[in-house]
Amino acid sequence: MGLLSREYPPDVYGGAGVHVEFLARELRPLVDLEVHTWGEGAGDGVRRHRAWPALDGANDALRTLSVDLSMAAALEGRQLVHSHTWYTNLAGHLAALHLGIPHVLTAHSLEPLRPWKAEQLGGGYALSAWAERTAIEAADGVIAVSRAMRDDILACYPTLEPKRVRVVHNGIDVSLYQADPGTDVLRRFGVDPNRPYVLFVGRITRQKGVPHLLRAAHELAKGVQLVLCAGAPDTPEIGREFRELVEELKRSRDGVHWIPSMLPRSEVVQLLGHATAFVCPSVYEPLGIVNLEAMACGTAVVASAVGGIPEVVAHGETGLLVPYAEQDPEGFERGLAEALNTVVADPGAADRLGAAGRERASAEFGWDAIARRTVGVYEEILNGA
Repeated sequence: MGLLSREYPPDVYGGAGVHVEFLARELRPLVDLEVHTWGEGAGDGVRRHRAWPALDGANDALRTLSVDLSMAAALEGRQLVHSHTWYTNLAGHLAALHLGIPHVLTAHSLEPLRPWKAEQLGGGYALSAWAERTAIEAADGVIAVSRAMRDDILACYPTLEPKRVRVVHNGIDVSLYQADPGTDVLRRFGVDPNRPYVLFVGRITRQKGVPHLLRAAHELAKGVQLVLCAGAPDTPEIGREFRELVEELKRSRDGVHWIPSMLPRSEVVQLLGHATAFVCPSVYEPLGIVNLEAMACGTAVVASAVGGIPEVVAHGETGLLVPYAEQDPEGFERGLAEALNTVVADPGAADRLGAAGRERASAEFGWDAIARRTVGVYEEILNGA
């Protein structure tokens, strides 16, 4: 089978890329797998594709469609194709039409629910939305990464038969994500290991709700540090807004640490493991794999109660969930600050939440089980179920 993704090691920067990386690892012993991804070169069951040079400087969505054509042309001999995110969905759809093979699509997010992407893509947003809709409505099988995501898919695409949409959650490798007793990474970035800190890890985008967190952080208890492992702003405008909010926060309190670069996994793990609380203030999140990463590292999670997050973070057991309403941003920000202060104020309780989170991540979200469920979807579709 062919597995299609924009992101794949060593170029992984988001949850969908992490998903494909670990899913591919676990699928290799189970199926004849070839990965198709963006980049240069080939080898070890991976073929990389780049946008057509003639489109250098063109809108990113147009460049993406050229990669899709390249991928579709390279799938000869495959019995099934499995695409991830709108960046490769159209490639899967075209391969299905051209080669007469089934197309399975994993939806990690939905373009109709991310209107702010028009800031990033301009007119390309209409193209990304068209590519996603075309592929989803025609796919032989759609995998949703949470039950909430399945509901969203059927609401956004009502012509899709419900029986074609299965739920297979994201996973976590608890052998890679576990607390690291070292503190060298913390000290390199100026984080005091003897003071509590709240950690955010993610892209600077409307979806991740970072401006809400930065405004809420003014109300964090005295002495609490805030560590922002945040980069890759969607647009120059949101990048500028983020910097301004960080500088404003620094004027009112110390212990604000911004790490703008994408760190190696081992360094992120150390930051996760020493945090008193991990915070996920997303306003839209089909699942939120980073919450699983924090839980696997034994860290309490404070997150917005949106999308699939409540399927991962058990309120009062592995962390705290904060209601989000678009019409009441101030209320959401107050709720974030209150929940974070509650966790930080009781280190013993924070430790118990973290321990329960690791147990839950290990028991319910192992990648081996996720891969077996995914292969089950392939078999059902190939057998006409």
